Amino acid sequence: MTRWEYATAPLISHALQQILNQWGEDGWELVCVVENVAYFKRPLGD
Repeated sequence: MTRWEYATAPLISHALQQILNQWGEDGWELVCVVENVAYFKRPLGD
């Protein structure tokens, strides 16, 4: 079974693409955005 780790990050409108691309490069998948907060997940390393 896959185990996950989660993170949140505030989104700043003038740097939105840069923020999301950086998290993606670090292996995080965007799950959802609620009130300018991004929720990410990625598989937990062993």
